[in-house]
This record gives sequence, structure tokens and C-alpha cells, in this order.
Amino acid sequence: MNDATPTDGHDEAQTRDGTIPTRRRVLILGAVTAGAVVSIRPALAQTAGSVMTCEIPVPDIARAGQFIDPAGNVVAAGTKGAFPPASRPFKGEEVKRALAGSQLPGTTYESNRAYVSYIRRLQRGQGGFTCFASLQMPRA
Repeated sequence: MNDATPTDGHDEAQTRDGTIPTRRRVLILGAVTAGAVVSIRPALAQTAGSVMTCEIPVPDIARAGQFIDPAGNVVAAGTKGAFPPASRPFKGEEVKRALAGSQLPGTTYESNRAYVSYIRRLQRGQGGFTCFASLQMPRA
């Protein structure tokens, strides 16, 4: 009988390279996979927590001191009808609530609308974009 032929009477699937995996190898792969699942779950939980504590400055640090107009655009400081920069960065949790209809802390109705418009228009490379993008990802 050929050494590559199973001797226990069971048909075993061959891998791509033509070898037949042993039961021991299959069990080892299963154990490694289970370990990966166990270690990924805490990482996902940690990521969800960090999304809620990440920060979004309004405006971003590169444009600190500039104002935000009612449409969410960054304009020169002192522009009539525009709002001064937020006194502190907003936490991801605060922004998530504001996107759902609540108000950002320390804002008036009008400044809240301007700041939320600014946040919704964030693009890659701007401070706070990664935090905002993380808030948009669905959670399992």
C-alpha cells in the first residue's frame, strides 16, 4: 500500500499542493484559528472604546484660530456670522450623539449646526478625519 493513501478507510481531501493533511495538522490549525478569534474579540472591543474617546478638533489644528461659518466652512477669524473655534476638541461619543440629533457640549443651536456641518465635511488629511470615519463604521 502507498504511504500517501489513507489506511483507515476514510477519504481525505488533498490540499492544493497534493498532500493529504494529517489529523494532527488539522487540529493544530483549528487551535491556531481559535486562538486568533479569542485575541481579535478584545481588540475589537478596545477599538470600539477608543472610537468613543477619540477627538475631533473644530477646526483642525492646521487652521486653529479660524472661525466656522454656518455652512461648516473654515473662514477668517472675525468673519461676520461665523462662529469662533470650539473651546476644546469634541470626543467621538459627543460627536456620535450630535450626528444623531443631540447638541455638542458648550454650543448654541446655531454653532452646533455649523460645527456638525464642519465635521461632516472632514476629509482625509484633516485633523479628526480618522475619528469621524471610525464613527461611520457599523459595529457588530
